[in-house]
Amino acid sequence: MKLSELCLNLRGKLFGDADVTGLCTDSRVAGAGELFFCFCGTHTDAHDFAAEAYAKGAAAIICERKLPLPCAQFVAEDGREAMAMIAAAFYQHPERKMKFVGVTGTNGKTTTCHYLCAILEACGIETGMIGTLGARFAGRSIAPDLTTPDPVSLFSLLSEMQKAGVEAVVMEVSAHALALKKVAPILFDCAIFTNLTRDHLDFFGDMEAYGAAKKLLFSKERCKMAVLNADDGFSKELEALGTPFFTYGMDTPADAFAIVEKEDLFGSEVILNLSDELCGAKLALTGAHNVQNALAAACASKLFGAGAEQISAGLEAVKRVDGRLERVGEIHGAQVFVDFAHTPDGLEKSLSCLKERCTGKLYALFGCGGNRDTGKRKIMGETAAKWCDFCVITSDNPRFEDPCAIISEIEEGYLKDSGEYTAIEERDKAIEYALKLLKEGDVLLVAGKGGENYQEIMGIKYDFNDKELIQKLIGKLE
Repeated sequence: MKLSELCLNLRGKLFGDADVTGLCTDSRVAGAGELFFCFCGTHTDAHDFAAEAYAKGAAAIICERKLPLPCAQFVAEDGREAMAMIAAAFYQHPERKMKFVGVTGTNGKTTTCHYLCAILEACGIETGMIGTLGARFAGRSIAPDLTTPDPVSLFSLLSEMQKAGVEAVVMEVSAHALALKKVAPILFDCAIFTNLTRDHLDFFGDMEAYGAAKKLLFSKERCKMAVLNADDGFSKELEALGTPFFTYGMDTPADAFAIVEKEDLFGSEVILNLSDELCGAKLALTGAHNVQNALAAACASKLFGAGAEQISAGLEAVKRVDGRLERVGEIHGAQVFVDFAHTPDGLEKSLSCLKERCTGKLYALFGCGGNRDTGKRKIMGETAAKWCDFCVITSDNPRFEDPCAIISEIEEGYLKDSGEYTAIEERDKAIEYALKLLKEGDVLLVAGKGGENYQEIMGIKYDFNDKELIQKLIGKLE
């Protein structure tokens, strides 16, 4: 494909032309005939690596300033937007051949996607799913990288999905992805908003900028219909964008709501009222927030023609979502849950849910990631102290920070409300310690990492999975 064809209608200036056989974002693996993308990133300037890509055979370059290299170049006004548009064009625009639902929000994206995917499959719609836990379609599973993959990976994946017969794609759309224009070519048939609470302020700086990134998905140019959480005040700002919308809520008047008839540690029995169409379901995931996630998915599925029978079947087909308030074991009559909760709001929702259903003591184990929003650490400590009877504060993914320093910041918040805790830096030892405390009727929440299969320390990702370790330790300790 010619570079000139790929750059049609893009903002920028073309210098020369070339046949493009592939797309490349890493100069170390550039190949003959490939198109290399370079723009100024958060930490590095990829223009510095363009010469290496050219030396390895790259036929052309997308850049944001003209480079002194004897190859075809397109100098883009916006390199990130150009990369997404070119990736879509190179893979023959798969985004135009399938239906798309984008799910965004601080928490609940993954579970909502699983619920919606299951409902659409119950409708007989071949569905693909992309998110934090990876991608799934046509019986295939692909390991996770980012919540929303980079454009070259994303549109390559979408092309595979389309060729495999996928009719609808349900995907998590992170605020980062929106700010970095990863999904710029996609017009979403439906966009779901779950909630907006504190997260990623290391990147966005403040909640206003974080919210502004979320808004990008809900403009009339980006989606045809919005499904909004009426219980979250930010939805009012999304309604004001002018896109047709449908609301759902548990505590606020909305187009759709739910009545919880029964709930315990093992799930909920609910009646969903979807604009006066009633739908009953037994949810295997416990908690009011998971009822909200189910409600959001049910609302979106109505746009695809789903009826009460298909909605019930789909919701009940979801028996677990990896690392999302997932019950992973029982020891000495106590229940153990693993959850991805890594924000104050996420931790509070999970702990408050378990506290209501716990007949014994509620224990929590968590840490905070390094080189991320440091301001939430004290808040998460305060949140844990508010809800649990005893806490084990430990390491999460410390990255390039001192784990003990992170733990100290969490402790500062925890001590405002309680002294019932211990701190153990090594996560494996902390989990074993917590399990040994449990008695009949107790509940332990191991939070922060969810389904992650690694622990990142000083730039190295070591094999580590909370669920696998817990199950191994239960077998040893019982």
